[in-house]
Amino acid sequence: MSNETLEIRLKRLRMRSWRRGTKEMDLILGPFADDGIARLSSGELDVYEQLLDENDHDLYRWFSEQVAAPPEFVALVAIISADLPSF
Repeated sequence: MSNETLEIRLKRLRMRSWRRGTKEMDLILGPFADDGIARLSSGELDVYEQLLDENDHDLYRWFSEQVAAPPEFVALVAIISADLPSF
């Protein structure tokens, strides 16, 4: 994917964000991908792509603060969490 344009990469990441294994993670990552990933730096996009490879149940526990996220994801989880609506 080295010759992938930024536009194609963002579309691919949006698709992966909305098509998760659980509805909860669809609703957390999908809206963020629609509005937030374009604001991420190239390095942050790399980390976001790694985050998408993680298990949904682990991700949900990180976002619901049941378990601390691994150090490599702490900053990104904070960015995404800041974009979540409050209920």
